[in-house]
Amino acid sequence: MKTELLNDVIQSIGGCLEADKSSVHVTDEATLRKNIATLVDMSALAGGEKAAIARFLVRGAALDLGIFPASIHELYIARGRGDVPRTFTVPAINLRVLAFEAASVVFNIANKINAGTILFEIARSEMGYTDQRPTEYATNILGAAIAEGYRGPVFIQGDHFQVSAGRYADNAEKELTAIKDLSLEAIHAGFYNIDVDTSTLVDIEKATVPEQQELNSSLSAKLTHYIRGIEPEGVTISIGGEIGEVGKANSTEEELRVYTDGYNQNLAALDPNAAGLSKISIQTGTSHGGVVLPDGSIAQVSVDFDTLKHLSTVAREAYGMAGAVQHGASTLPQDAFGKFVESEACEVHLATNFQNIFFENAPEDLIKEMYAYLDENAQNERKPDMTDDQFYYKSRKRVLGVYKKEILNLSAEAKADVAKEWEKQFNQLFDSLAIADTKQYVDKFVTPVKPLPSLTSYISIVTGDVEEEDTSDLAD
Repeated sequence: MKTELLNDVIQSIGGCLEADKSSVHVTDEATLRKNIATLVDMSALAGGEKAAIARFLVRGAALDLGIFPASIHELYIARGRGDVPRTFTVPAINLRVLAFEAASVVFNIANKINAGTILFEIARSEMGYTDQRPTEYATNILGAAIAEGYRGPVFIQGDHFQVSAGRYADNAEKELTAIKDLSLEAIHAGFYNIDVDTSTLVDIEKATVPEQQELNSSLSAKLTHYIRGIEPEGVTISIGGEIGEVGKANSTEEELRVYTDGYNQNLAALDPNAAGLSKISIQTGTSHGGVVLPDGSIAQVSVDFDTLKHLSTVAREAYGMAGAVQHGASTLPQDAFGKFVESEACEVHLATNFQNIFFENAPEDLIKEMYAYLDENAQNERKPDMTDDQFYYKSRKRVLGVYKKEILNLSAEAKADVAKEWEKQFNQLFDSLAIADTKQYVDKFVTPVKPLPSLTSYISIVTGDVEEEDTSDLAD
């Protein structure tokens, strides 16, 4: 890497940074905030060493300003023992499209309401079809924090680092290695929160719940042990487990206890001193993306809030976790979100409706072009009885990576139209989930740890080989 290229990138944003291969210092924050989008776009579109430099500079500048990737583990454990009130539910937000712009809206609102308990996440599947690897996604989020003048811990999460049941059956070791490699890449990028998901291997055909959950428990522990071995010094990565696939039968107390007991026993055998789970994902009646009706509307679902509250209580009182996690919630009616707080859910995952807002408000000519692409290239996803509305709704996420450049190059006005609708949605959600004034708990329980990987390591990731994988069988 030529030093000239590093200097050229810094000059392209007004010379507001001083940097070498291991450190970054902000010399003019106002100019940096004004031009940070240039680095974010470079990270997404430039490729090669230039993209790596942009990502390194954003990470380093954020750290210099007091913005740092963090783990929510200690806060969640404090909630589990009763030191943090159960009066709010943490939103975990998957930003599949225009992640920098969406995160900017989030940080703007967070500053106004003094909110700190927000997770920004992306799943293994989403990384594939949105063409956002971990270092790029983290750059979007940290860049947005810089743009909005946010300070403090930023929680970036690997959602559904999920084992493919099909690939595991074909070659178990290769599939587990893929999850380990992704975890290593994500941790380097600042993902200090990871949801390990081996629930795809639960075998309900077996006679007893312990037999059904055996592989899920043992592999979750095995992957936890690996993650504990590579986490940065001073960081305890928040790890979540899952007892059943979202969209399947509702979870039971027996399943939670059997899975967690098995997990704890397996982890203790690998390392008796290793920290375990901070939360557990369950199924209560939702599905990822919702169920779309023939006219394109979303079917109303009935969430089992009694189960959610009961299992959250068991997770806290019996195992010291923060509680239960709700997936597949973003398409629920607005009046449902307050019930997550009442049910003492520690975390709720939200993705599809933010994507829907983009498709409903982006320029019509771009949407038509995307749908034409689906007509030509995604017919394998179309079931015989699907209407056009159902087909486009279910498959349109697949075009986000294909049209990444066109989306990022939308006019400022077009992006503002989408952002305005996101602002309405985030304001409503954050109010319903009661996360105002939660910065106090973050400040109290989250320990600042600020490692900055070297520029050389960023370059090695960008220029290294990442095997393209089919993630169509994985959850979002």
